[in-house]
Amino acid sequence: MLTYIIYISVFLILAFVLSIAVKAITRGVEAKQIIKEEKNLEFQNIKQNQNLEVTIQIKELKKLYDEGVLSEDEFKKAKDKILN
Repeated sequence: MLTYIIYISVFLILAFVLSIAVKAITRGVEAKQIIKEEKNLEFQNIKQNQNLEVTIQIKELKKLYDEGVLSEDEFKKAKDKILN
């Protein structure tokens, strides 16, 4: 009878420890996914900012070209430099 009580106690303790381990692993996986999503969003924001910056620079070049400050050749070279 005492051995059954010991076995049941050991089983309950083992089940409790396993449930804690599963919760910890699940939280770790979720945290890793959240970090990955945040990095992707950050990368997308950086790309959007870079694209916006390039657009602004090309608009400024176009304005200078329209005002006659830059020749067509200078405009094309500057635009190619920005895009590459």
